[in-house]
Amino acid sequence: MLRLIFLSLACAVLIGACGGDDSSSSPAAGSSSKSSSGPPELDSSKTYVATVDTSRGSFQITLDAKRAPKTGGSFKSLADKGFYDKLTFHRIVPGFVIQGGDPNGDGTGGPGYTTVDPPPDGTRYVEGVVAMAKRADEPAGTAGSQFFVVTGADIGLPPDYAVLGKVVSGMATVRKIGTLGDPQTEQPTRKVTIEKISIDET
Repeated sequence: MLRLIFLSLACAVLIGACGGDDSSSSPAAGSSSKSSSGPPELDSSKTYVATVDTSRGSFQITLDAKRAPKTGGSFKSLADKGFYDKLTFHRIVPGFVIQGGDPNGDGTGGPGYTTVDPPPDGTRYVEGVVAMAKRADEPAGTAGSQFFVVTGADIGLPPDYAVLGKVVSGMATVRKIGTLGDPQTEQPTRKVTIEKISIDET
């Protein structure tokens, strides 16, 4: 039974679209024509810290500029444009993940392009890791705008999801948000809004 529950949760993360549904994304996700026009990559010599202000408190993420420069560059570009302002955490699975960043609010939306930063073999998705959701048919490391924050100790996913970074402050806020979901439907029991994401670089 536990294995079946885990598989269903893992599949739900896989199915959560990050590049948009078929009606809003063309050509197919991951194609060179979509990724070639993406935003600038992060500078690996700099440090980037994202502050996520939500209706339930704030938390900070240090972006992984070395292992995911395209993913981080896209996230920074979207944040700087206000893309994430007033979006919600549309998927909250207690003890697993909180997921947000979808303009459609239902797991089907994205920014209209994708980036690809395949994570290294052996990548583990432990508490506080922030990674990008993707569809099951997309290559490893594909990212749009939807991100998830791990709230379980180690959720055991394969290394398929681009690692945006890790929560370095405000994990108590993340844990609090992580309790506001129905484990059966994976829907929030209370609305949690992303008020703003701001990024400082040094």
